[in-house]
Amino acid sequence: MKISRRSFLKLTGAAVGTATLASLGFADSVEAAPVPVQYAKEVTTICPYCSVGCGIICYVQNNKVVGAEGDPDHPINEGALCSKGSSIFNLAYIYDQQGQAIEHPQRIKKVLYRAPRAAEWKEVDWDFALKHIAQRIKETRDSTFERVDENGVTVNRTRAIAHLGSATCTNEENYLYHKLIRSLGIINIDHCARL
Repeated sequence: MKISRRSFLKLTGAAVGTATLASLGFADSVEAAPVPVQYAKEVTTICPYCSVGCGIICYVQNNKVVGAEGDPDHPINEGALCSKGSSIFNLAYIYDQQGQAIEHPQRIKKVLYRAPRAAEWKEVDWDFALKHIAQRIKETRDSTFERVDENGVTVNRTRAIAHLGSATCTNEENYLYHKLIRSLGIINIDHCARL
């Protein structure tokens, strides 16, 4: 299709004019989408994906997250988010056929426990889970604790337990976890941040 310069300018002007009128609300087919966060409470948090520590604003209405976006006042990301951070809302929600956000049906909200050699998981409460974890840590530490190594040097360590730090925690929280882990004699310590 051959188009003259004059025709190109006419088409461009018509397209710009139509887009301008549509954005001002003069078109029936253009409908402004309602803002779901208009009356929601803003809750600031940190992105859970990596150790950069980008700030996120979660919009909460009736104890339910209705939206999330980058925090423009945060000194690290200044409102920008990577593709993972931009999908933070989808950690808990998916969209149905009509495009409405619904709670993810496979999201686990309760503590599940599978006994040794059992085939099925069963629901337990937090008290049971925390007590069980503490017992296993103590049993493993006590049965594998080394006071001195093969050269007679005092080491006070266990090599049977490892700890992986979390980028979703603050520096202060990771510092306290590290102190706890070191006090147990655990020397296999790593962190998930790989930047």
